[in-house]
Amino acid sequence: MAATRLELNLMRLLSRCEALAAERRDPEEWRLEKYVAALEDMLRELKKQSNKPAPELLNEYSRKVDFLKGLLEAEKLSSSTEKALANQFLAPGRTPTTTKERTPATKTVHLQTKARCTGKMRSELLGTDPLAVDDSEELNIRKRKGLASDEKQSAVELDAVLQHHQDMQEKLAEEMLSLARSLKNNTLAAQNVIKQDNQTLSHSLRMADQNFEKLKDESDRLEQHAKKSVNWLLWIMLIVVCFIFISMILFIRIFPKLK
Repeated sequence: MAATRLELNLMRLLSRCEALAAERRDPEEWRLEKYVAALEDMLRELKKQSNKPAPELLNEYSRKVDFLKGLLEAEKLSSSTEKALANQFLAPGRTPTTTKERTPATKTVHLQTKARCTGKMRSELLGTDPLAVDDSEELNIRKRKGLASDEKQSAVELDAVLQHHQDMQEKLAEEMLSLARSLKNNTLAAQNVIKQDNQTLSHSLRMADQNFEKLKDESDRLEQHAKKSVNWLLWIMLIVVCFIFISMILFIRIFPKLK
C-alpha cells in the first residue's frame, strides 16, 4: 500500500528530528522539542486514518517518537548520573527511517547520547575536560560507524535467527491447526455415531411399544375367546344334563317297575 501524504510528511520530519538529535545542540535549542510535539500530533492523526499503515510500521513510528521524547526529557535532568540512567531505559527504533541509512538513526543517536553521558560522568570523577572526553567518545562512535559491515552481518544473522523462529512458529501454528481440524473431525464423527445410536434406540423403543400394544390386543382377544369357549361349554353341559334327565323320565314312563 502506497504511503499517504501525511505518512510521507511524518517520515521527513522524523528524519529531520533524528538528524537534529545526532547534532551537538545548545541548551536553548527549541526546534527539536517543537518538532517532536508535531510528530506526536501527526502520529495521532495517522492512526485515525482509514488507510493507515500496517500495525508493525505504526509501532515502529511510535517507538521512534517515544525515543526522541524520552531523549528530550533525559536532557532536562540535572545530574549526569540521572541522564545516563534515563538513557539506559530508552528504546531506539529497529529499522531505518530512510533508505539511505544503513543502521537506524535512533540507534546511532542512542549510542552517541550514552557516550556523552558516560564522558561527562568520567570527567566529573576524574576532573578532566568534558568537551575533550565528548570528542573522543564521538570519535569512537565514528569508528563504530566504520564497522557497518560487521553490524550488517550481525543484522543478517539476526534476521536469519528471526526467520528461523518465525518458521518454527508457522510450523507450530500449522500443527495446531491440523490438530484442531482432526479434533473437529473426530468430534463430528462421534456426534454422527451418537446420533445414529439415538435413532436406533428410538426405533427400538417404538418397535417395543408397537409389540407391546399388539401383545396386549392379542391377550384381550384370547381372553375374550376363552370366555366365549367357557360359555359354550356350559350351555352344552346344561343341554346334555337336561337331555339325560328327560330321557330318564321317559324311560321310567315307558318301562314300568317289574312286580
